[in-house]
Amino acid sequence: MPLPFSILLFAILIYAVSGIASSFFSKQEQLSIYMVGGCGVVAGVLSLVAVLPVLFHGDVITYTLWSPFSFADFTLRLDQLAAFMVSVISLLAIAASCYSFSYVSEYIGKGAYSIGFFMNLFIASMVTLMVVDNAFYFIIFFELMSLFSYFLVISEQDEKAVNAGFLYFLIAHAGSMLIMVAFFLMYLKSGSLDFESFRQLKLSPLMASLVFLLAFFGFGAKAGMMPLHGWLPKAHPAAPSHASAMMSGVMVKIGVFGIIKVGVDLLGATELWWGILVLAFGSVSAVLGVLYALAEHDIKRLLAYHTVENIGIILMGVGVGMVGISINSPVLSTLGFLGALYHLLNHAVFKGLLFLGAGAVIYRLHTKDMEKMGGLAKLMPLTALAFLVGCMAISALPPLNGFISEWYTYQSLFSMSLDGNVILRLAGPITIVMLAITGALAAMCFVKVYGICFCGKARTEKASQVKEVPWTMTLPMLVLGLLCLIFGVGAAFIVPVITQVATSLIQVKPVVAISTVYNSWLISGNSAPAELSPTLMFILLVSLTILPLLIYLFTKGQRLPFARNSDPWACGYEYEGDMAQSAGNFTQPLRYMFAPLYTLRKTLSPTACMLCCLDKTTAFAKRIEHLWDTKIVDNIVKLVQAVGRKLQCIQQGDYRIYCLYVIAALVILLLVVSLA
Repeated sequence: MPLPFSILLFAILIYAVSGIASSFFSKQEQLSIYMVGGCGVVAGVLSLVAVLPVLFHGDVITYTLWSPFSFADFTLRLDQLAAFMVSVISLLAIAASCYSFSYVSEYIGKGAYSIGFFMNLFIASMVTLMVVDNAFYFIIFFELMSLFSYFLVISEQDEKAVNAGFLYFLIAHAGSMLIMVAFFLMYLKSGSLDFESFRQLKLSPLMASLVFLLAFFGFGAKAGMMPLHGWLPKAHPAAPSHASAMMSGVMVKIGVFGIIKVGVDLLGATELWWGILVLAFGSVSAVLGVLYALAEHDIKRLLAYHTVENIGIILMGVGVGMVGISINSPVLSTLGFLGALYHLLNHAVFKGLLFLGAGAVIYRLHTKDMEKMGGLAKLMPLTALAFLVGCMAISALPPLNGFISEWYTYQSLFSMSLDGNVILRLAGPITIVMLAITGALAAMCFVKVYGICFCGKARTEKASQVKEVPWTMTLPMLVLGLLCLIFGVGAAFIVPVITQVATSLIQVKPVVAISTVYNSWLISGNSAPAELSPTLMFILLVSLTILPLLIYLFTKGQRLPFARNSDPWACGYEYEGDMAQSAGNFTQPLRYMFAPLYTLRKTLSPTACMLCCLDKTTAFAKRIEHLWDTKIVDNIVKLVQAVGRKLQCIQQGDYRIYCLYVIAALVILLLVVSLA
């Protein structure tokens, strides 16, 4: 077995064994927490060690393990895309595992050992899913991932969590059915379930389009794109915060991975309208996702809607990449996939950070309602600092990582608008405008979140008495915050690696496709290229911050002391706490202005229709069950009772008569045998 697979399978084994072992520590839950968290960190590091050489050098490694099924080979394939996805999963798994040392202690006595069981098996199934190269085993591990995450969603065991888990279960498995049908159609044509056989297929445009649509909506349900997002704002807030970070940071990206896998790797993205479709759904998801987030008061639900928004941004890049392949433009396709994959990585980092930060606040306040927070920056300074970095990164403010990946997405859209046909010249500007609106609304939303939660005065007595969370929780947040800065400022070192992954999807050499970095400047790849230096931008921004500070220090002695320490001015009225800005009135004008779009939240989502169908099916089953009992089961019982009463006549209570029955039966059997 190749060394990368040996290390990776050993890491998966550590995840699985530690998760299973956790179930035996129901009486020693603290020990279970340490074991699961420690093994998670070790396995995450080993996974990175296994895949980083493949990610940097571009090798493709395949290996076939023993399979108990003759119709399906257990084939593993580690290419650059799989290595990239495993790296993203492992990076966030390390942070979540370290965070769990203190966070999961809140669940002691409420199933902490079971959270460890499902968490590590959930991560193991995701890592394995990235490297399997057979449709049968892909579906197996896809279902396992959905199942383990379902149990994490319902870990609170209250009515809200159970309902959220049930909805997630329905939509996830509806998506799985579509994926199964897509794979089955390719199996009918190839006669094999191996992805390698699917890659060699020459499907008709109609059949290829049908397979793509099935896979797109099947994986889109897992990604949480509009309008298949209904489960996401319910399931993510219900799960424990470190599990929410994994679900939002990496699990939904597996939906994006599936779309790329089927649409690009297996089908070759041959049709132009496929990319336009992905672009359209991405644009709608981005705008509506951030718009719905603005109206939320529940901090985790708000972050969940921002997952819908960022999945939309990633799908924009994927759509441009697929358009580039269909019109045979390597530069355009590379730019699109570069923007998509970079944002996939960046979103995992800053959204993982934000969910861990939200979990730290909930850990102290035991509430998700932002109206009951306020003034936390003074009492939880490290959490506040890390959360601020996450807010800036998700708002795409330079020089953080979110800005760089969105910059590449913009550049890909500009390139498509300039070099494409009439349809692309129309679609490009529309998408650019929607991306710009998304960015503005995201910045507004996180001004609201940080201002309401961390600034001002405490809104409740409990919020005024909190303290910083343990270092095992602050350390992962600070490291993820540092990565937000490194992936932004150090983009010149990250972009070439992701460019290799992007060009491996379209099977061209990176040098032929695009020149992305020149002397630490990022190049867009256009004929009239846009250029950006994250390092120079960082230096200028730091200088702009230091300059006012220096002026303040030099002039401090010449100014009177600032002595005001009373309540803020309230236009002549006595100040009251209710006068402070709230999460509701901050966004009230937008909610009024875009009221029709907020009504689409229910009308577009298939959730209500699915639940209605479920209710009707349940009612029909109840009626059928009654008819089954009265018309069939009861009649069978009556028949058996009647036959029993007839047979009672041969019951005499005489031992000699019973012996005679036995002899008669033997004689009859002998006659039957002899005649046969």
